[in-house]
Amino acid sequence: MQERLQELQDEAVKQVADADTLQELEEVRVRYLGKKGPITEVMKSMGRLSKEERPAVGAKANEVRGRVQELIEEKEQTLREAAVTKQLEEERIDVTLPGRPVSKGAGHPLTSVVETIEDVFTGMGFQVAEGPEVETDYYNFESLNLPKHHPARDMQDTFFVTSDLLLRTQTSPVQTRTMEQHEGKGPVKIICPGKVYRRDEDDATHSHQFMQIEGLVVDEGIRMSDLKGIFEAFVKSYFGEDREIRLRPSFFPFTEPSAELDISCAMCGGSGCRTCKGTGWIEVLGSGMVHPNVLRMGGFDPEKYSGFAFGMGVERFAMLKYGIDDIRHFYTNDTRFLEQFTRV
Repeated sequence: MQERLQELQDEAVKQVADADTLQELEEVRVRYLGKKGPITEVMKSMGRLSKEERPAVGAKANEVRGRVQELIEEKEQTLREAAVTKQLEEERIDVTLPGRPVSKGAGHPLTSVVETIEDVFTGMGFQVAEGPEVETDYYNFESLNLPKHHPARDMQDTFFVTSDLLLRTQTSPVQTRTMEQHEGKGPVKIICPGKVYRRDEDDATHSHQFMQIEGLVVDEGIRMSDLKGIFEAFVKSYFGEDREIRLRPSFFPFTEPSAELDISCAMCGGSGCRTCKGTGWIEVLGSGMVHPNVLRMGGFDPEKYSGFAFGMGVERFAMLKYGIDDIRHFYTNDTRFLEQFTRV
């Protein structure tokens, strides 16, 4: 029986040496040291041996069992260390390699245009004013000389929240709110940038949400010539010194007289092309002298004060300046489009 135990030890030693994984090593342990293993079977059969043989066989069995257990533990330690070494090698980081480039963000083109326009007007003494995007019917329409059922309301297809609350269709309500804060005392000189909302079908030139910048000046003795002077300075600062302007009669319920501002076409220099539809001019914004009713509802005496107002679409100015042909580019968040303005 001692010879059998020696044979089992030799077999176990060889199989422990041949085990390449922890799983294979565990199989060897179960095979030789498990409850149904040959070494355990030998120890169970010792009862059939004589009293003289039992001590020698028992000592040999314990020796074999201890030796196999020791070899398994040593091999397990070796395999675990090898696994850790392999993992460290696979996950090794070469700290001498250059780092991965980090993409730098940039201002959105609309934000850049707003900031540029704000810089121009604040340089002329204007202040930036803001107001809520969810407005009351009074501030969005009635205070701007558009009483209920006025036909001019149809010019702006509106998102209503309730019968009295709506998403503002223009930033003009900020003008009325600012005039009220002045309590009928001038001067008022502000621009109002912000988002506005109208029920338009989205296409290359229309969007249900867009941005406006409106301006308002109220003081004693304000004339149409003051408005034209402001436009001259603004257009040459924003579009370039070579651009010309003209005021063309128009209609807006909140101004009287009203005028559209046209600038000379940059593509043809005013001679006429596809961009300006052969006219040599491009319309950019609406303006006019503040209607007496609007002054009155803002708390100002129209007999003493006069003023002018204007409103421009930020997207239109961005499209004109950078040659963008589709307003939807501003809102689709396509990085290929936005990356072009990294240095704008």
